[in-house]
Amino acid sequence: MSLFRDVTRLSPRHFRFVLFASSIFLLIGPSFLRAADDATITYRRVFKGSNPEFIEIKIGQTNSATYDIRQLSDDADPQSFDVGGAVRAKIFELAGELHNFEGADLDIHRRIADLGEKTFRYEKSGQVHETRYNYTLNRSASQLALVFEGLVQQQHDLMTLEQKLRYDRLGVNDALHQFENDLAQRTLPEPERLLPVLDRIAADSRLVEVARQLARALAERIRTSAPPENAAPQSGSPRP
Repeated sequence: MSLFRDVTRLSPRHFRFVLFASSIFLLIGPSFLRAADDATITYRRVFKGSNPEFIEIKIGQTNSATYDIRQLSDDADPQSFDVGGAVRAKIFELAGELHNFEGADLDIHRRIADLGEKTFRYEKSGQVHETRYNYTLNRSASQLALVFEGLVQQQHDLMTLEQKLRYDRLGVNDALHQFENDLAQRTLPEPERLLPVLDRIAADSRLVEVARQLARALAERIRTSAPPENAAPQSGSPRP
């Protein structure tokens, strides 16, 4: 009752503010709490001397996703990007098969070539599990790495096409052929993410016709082979 009396003593202006603030909290409070409790899986690969030397993909179970693809000498610059629900579900399904990396020892512990240090990390509500390896024979870990590497290649192809279209129109055709090769490998989790840039290339009269035709053909291939909505992405065979 004392709280009710305190509220009724507020001026009309302050009373309206309290009502407004309360309504905002009711609207965003649950989503904020869900975001704060959202599990995140991170994949990081560090391979000095390669290109790129550093990749890091962070996927939230229900919302955020960021990528950071660069050389080690560059400053960290994570960028947000879109990842569909089916890909998120596949990532967390595979991580679940690995018990979210709790106590996971994935490396074969043999003397082999340096293939780059890979890291899987699971975080939720202050709980953190992390494991690192150079090479693994674990099928779930290999499939999970393939999904993340596919996202990396997909984002790299998208960034390259966007950059060429903006700054180097003569290089668009070569970038399209690179994307065509990657598409043929069937490891890109969501090639439909590139449809907008492919459509822009196909409609751009400033570009050579051969590039426009290739963009149309690639877009048609993606549209006709797109999986049903919410279907889980297929994982390729683990790479040696």
